[in-house]
Amino acid sequence: MTTLGTPLTPHSTKVMLLGAGELGKEVLIALQRLGVETIAVDRYDHAPGQQVAHHARTIAMSDPAQLKALIETERPHLVVPEIEAIATPMLEQLEAAGVVRVIPTARAARLTMDREGIRRLAAETLGLPTSPYRFCDSLAELQAAIDGVNGEKGVGYPCIVKPVMSSSGKGQSKIDGPGDVQKAWDYAMAGGRVSHGRVIVEGFIDFDYEITLLTVRAVGEGGQIETHFCDPIGHVQVSGDYVESWQPHPMHPAALEKARQIARAVTGNLGGQGLFGVELFVQGEQVWFSEVSPRPHDTGLVTLCTQHQSEFELHARAILGLPVDTSLRNPGASAVIYGGVEAAGIVFDGVDEALRVPGTDLRLFGKPESFAKRRMGVALARAGDVDTARTHPKLAAGTVRPRQV
Repeated sequence: MTTLGTPLTPHSTKVMLLGAGELGKEVLIALQRLGVETIAVDRYDHAPGQQVAHHARTIAMSDPAQLKALIETERPHLVVPEIEAIATPMLEQLEAAGVVRVIPTARAARLTMDREGIRRLAAETLGLPTSPYRFCDSLAELQAAIDGVNGEKGVGYPCIVKPVMSSSGKGQSKIDGPGDVQKAWDYAMAGGRVSHGRVIVEGFIDFDYEITLLTVRAVGEGGQIETHFCDPIGHVQVSGDYVESWQPHPMHPAALEKARQIARAVTGNLGGQGLFGVELFVQGEQVWFSEVSPRPHDTGLVTLCTQHQSEFELHARAILGLPVDTSLRNPGASAVIYGGVEAAGIVFDGVDEALRVPGTDLRLFGKPESFAKRRMGVALARAGDVDTARTHPKLAAGTVRPRQV
């Protein structure tokens, strides 16, 4: 039996989110609907989640001393990492000492905070199909990994270069030939969350499409952890950054079963409770593992208009030990609203026009500062079929016009 307290009382159930962007904001709202006391932590003041949480804290989450001091002061029941740039070894220490429970586990947070840990787990420990890859610490190593050395075959061209730790596709680029290598290396160095000069270079897979398979580990009726799957989410990425997504994405039954087997293997090894965003490449009936996040996924914003319980509600329920329902309510789609300008405190014109598009809804995230390619909101639309749904949020997003005052 799960018992939940009342916020702001001695018996409250307290959950701390490390990272309070747009995804964290929705998790915080879902937690508050269940009567949970929430603490939103971010590296800057007035982050979206800090605007709705009971308590807002601003620290450098990659600083072990600051992180330890905050957790020991607040004494939350659960700590929920929502970004990659966190001092995860400190989380492991605090979890091992019984100070706090980390979602899904401190080990999972450490392994998934950088691409090296999770790729080695998937390919080398679990033996799952992935693209060919190498890790490189210098421009020279990157070139050698592409070309091959000492008789060892390189990943070749085209290939994808990513910082081992970044978010929302930052620092990711495609290399088509030797002339692109230096530029890709420089871009990766500028886009990484932590500038330690390490990248992953992946051989290119000629896949038909990429999906996100939202996978939920939740406590079942008998008290054991059960794995649940949402319908697959299709998405379009530009430079590694999601720009639109839709659900459900049609798949061959054999490919869907393979996708679920891969997702079950990865999330089962990581353990714990909560929602995971598992990214997969698909070609016909073949499936390759790409990445996993132990938290709600940006492409999963579409579930706000498609599922009976959104990915945020599923995450909140799962981490609290409550029942979950991953069923689809209706097809739908999402499209990103970019800032378009470099300014603080922008305003949005055209919101009324956007909401006149049939079946649409908006989420404006409330980020205090806009950048040209910063995600400032998302348009959502439900419809009777995916093709119809995909046209509406793009139309709505295009009518929202951010501007500097």
